[in-house]
Amino acid sequence: MTVHFIGAGPGAPDLLTLRGRDLIAACPVCLYAGSLVPEAVLAHCPPEARIVNTAPLSLDDITAVFEQAHAQGLDVARLHSGDLSVWSAMGEQLRRLRALGIPYTVTPGVPAFAAAAASLGAELTLPGVAQSVVLTRTPGRASSMPEGESLAHFARSGATLAIHLSIHKLAEVAAALAPFYGADCPVAVVWRASWPEQRIVRATLADIAARVDDSMERTALILVGWVLAAEGFDESRLYTPDYERRFRPQSAGAMHGCTTEQG
Repeated sequence: MTVHFIGAGPGAPDLLTLRGRDLIAACPVCLYAGSLVPEAVLAHCPPEARIVNTAPLSLDDITAVFEQAHAQGLDVARLHSGDLSVWSAMGEQLRRLRALGIPYTVTPGVPAFAAAAASLGAELTLPGVAQSVVLTRTPGRASSMPEGESLAHFARSGATLAIHLSIHKLAEVAAALAPFYGADCPVAVVWRASWPEQRIVRATLADIAARVDDSMERTALILVGWVLAAEGFDESRLYTPDYERRFRPQSAGAMHGCTTEQG
């Protein structure tokens, strides 16, 4: 028996990894975060699977389901939205499983920021504009922010920011970032990236708060950075004719097909 933690992706039921889909289809028990994982993803479950919505459950309740499945020898698919490496509450569940001696696996999923960038048709790391993406959030009831992880701290880098779980503080976010990026810095709010009802609002730090209404809540991501409007950026060296790389060597010997036994 194994508990399989699976990143269920940003929402679209076909934005699952093949491994994740196959694990869901093979598990007779499925736990999913019903407030964030759309029911369409559950179509991959076996017809007779026991499906448990964990939204109203406590950690103790969830652990009890794991223990029951373990006693019955039943594999469990544990679905969380996006990717499990950030803001999934997986860590505390894994700690419980290790203490109980229950085996588990982790299968990554498509993260929300990647789905949001795809919906915008945007690369978040453009040469000469930004080469870093910061995934962060504002303080919330469930989790405080460690000292040193303020928006101002990250804004000083000029990196592209992907701000999660903070749409309810959009005006505060814009005000905190404007002194560093400039009031005219482009911003995009993507609500329910990849869902059928997905919506996108593009604006600047100066006017984004006025452009987003209260209907875009909870599952909205805020992207901030000059990459969102850059057109005059440098081209990377990767595809220039004189760029030396393993599969396109420029040295004279390599150009003439010289090789060694060691390759």
